[in-house]
Amino acid sequence: MTRPAILVARAVFPEVVSRLRQHFDVEDNPTDTIFTPAQLIQRLQGKQGAFTTGSERIGAELLAACPQLRVVSNMAVGYNNFDVEALTSRGVLATNTPDVLTETTADFGFALMMATARRMAESEQYLRRGEWTKWAYDMFTGSDIHGSTLGILGMGRIGQGIARRGALGFGMRVIYHNRSRLPAETEAAVGARYVDKATLLAQADHLVLVLPYTAENHHVIGAVELAAMKPTATLTNIARGGIVDDAALAQALRDRRIAAAGLDVFEGEPALNPALLTVPNVVLTPHIASASIATRRAMADLAADNLIAALTGGVPPTPINPAVLPLRT
Repeated sequence: MTRPAILVARAVFPEVVSRLRQHFDVEDNPTDTIFTPAQLIQRLQGKQGAFTTGSERIGAELLAACPQLRVVSNMAVGYNNFDVEALTSRGVLATNTPDVLTETTADFGFALMMATARRMAESEQYLRRGEWTKWAYDMFTGSDIHGSTLGILGMGRIGQGIARRGALGFGMRVIYHNRSRLPAETEAAVGARYVDKATLLAQADHLVLVLPYTAENHHVIGAVELAAMKPTATLTNIARGGIVDDAALAQALRDRRIAAAGLDVFEGEPALNPALLTVPNVVLTPHIASASIATRRAMADLAADNLIAALTGGVPPTPINPAVLPLRT
């Protein structure tokens, strides 16, 4: 019996590729080339499955050109690189890797918020430039985390993890806004109180964004929202690029309308708005919130689990569009 053929679109742990080879004819990408849309279509010819990352856009045009494709498995919790409607209409299963990165991402989000509030990037650059010659009472004074008000926009698993860290570890007052309010017992467990968006913006000393990217959430934080925040507040985005209007944020930072920002995601990444590189009061990291060895391996393993189950008659653990199951033959 002919084995299914799959494409592993980006470099990944060799052990995971070896595991996939036990089940499939695998074309991998050890040089980690990012394929153009045309190259991706070419590589997917004759393939029933694809192991993808956020770099690979899977939309209607690609699906029409790759009629044998049956499953796309994203090594990410987000899937805004997938046109889920087009995938579903063609009967192609989409999967992602939620849950396994929750705590690692919450750790990083809290660390980025703290680095932003305490001006760690600015002070390190100052030291590296050789400008540190004496102590001063106001040298790189920032804002406290303990006892302050933590605002969270988006209260899924990662948002709840950040809330727990703030309320239980740092004695923060935690407020949040979400599309739907959490059950009372969940709010109590994470020490958070629901407020409307206007209240969140007005009261938060440290605002953390942990909401998914959707068309409705595009630039949900723009010039108007930034102006509604405290001038002493910080903004941390570990969600997705496009949720924040990066141009408006750079201007707000330059004008000190807010104190500082910490950004792990950007519009159009890996490109970013050059204005963000010209303001000192921002901490910039290259989309690494889930980047611990254990968590990235768990993500890769779950993406492999999804592919193996989908193409060998099993039930994938984390389908995005389960309505297409069972897969067409």
